[in-house]
Amino acid sequence: MLGPDGVKGGEQAMRHGDRTSLVTGGARGIGLEIGRQLADQGLRVLIGARNAAAAEEACRAIGPAALPLALDVTSAKSVTAAVREAGQLTGGIDVLVNNAGVSLDGELRPPYLDEDILHATLDTNLTGAWRVTEAVFPGMVEAGYGRIVNVTSSYGSLALMDSGRRPAYRISKTALNALTRMLAAELAGTGVLVNAADPGWTRSGMGGPSAPRGPKEGADTPVWLATLPEGDGTTGGLFADRRPLPW
Repeated sequence: MLGPDGVKGGEQAMRHGDRTSLVTGGARGIGLEIGRQLADQGLRVLIGARNAAAAEEACRAIGPAALPLALDVTSAKSVTAAVREAGQLTGGIDVLVNNAGVSLDGELRPPYLDEDILHATLDTNLTGAWRVTEAVFPGMVEAGYGRIVNVTSSYGSLALMDSGRRPAYRISKTALNALTRMLAAELAGTGVLVNAADPGWTRSGMGGPSAPRGPKEGADTPVWLATLPEGDGTTGGLFADRRPLPW
């Protein structure tokens, strides 16, 4: 069976060897499909989720390559404990997909502000990704290899921003895009590549049942970036459908 880059599944498994990936918010929707596709490419997959039962169920759906990991990205204590456990289980994390996210705005639009919604959204979508990245990047740098993928949205693109709909969500993703650029610059030359992926409007708990894309399509670009081969220098980019998207 050919993978998304035209490489046979067995060859992909050999290429990725014994690498371990962590998918935050991995128990359902796009996160679950990202985990499934990474496992199909031969990676060990840690499914990070606040709900332990949901993480275990996701791992059963993926298969023996997946392991559940209790992880609440809004808690520094939880992140530290989860990364420590990951090290004990697998030896370390080679690939991080920051997929955990929330959209809480409802019909709110600026200039009106709900500070509680803004703070809660930023804590998951921006600070949560930052927390997990801070915890895992030293091991990547030490190993001379790492892939960090921040799952973002075209809603966070300044070039494409044409309304105030979902303001806290938009701002959180704009900030996550900026973090992607800064991390890529800081980690240049270390073997750690940092990119952002827009999965598009996808059927999921957040995207809803009427979205035009299925989880399989939504997961494709994040998985592509998470499995960039050694020697590939793609970093600091924002991509949708494997093509560059304007910031």
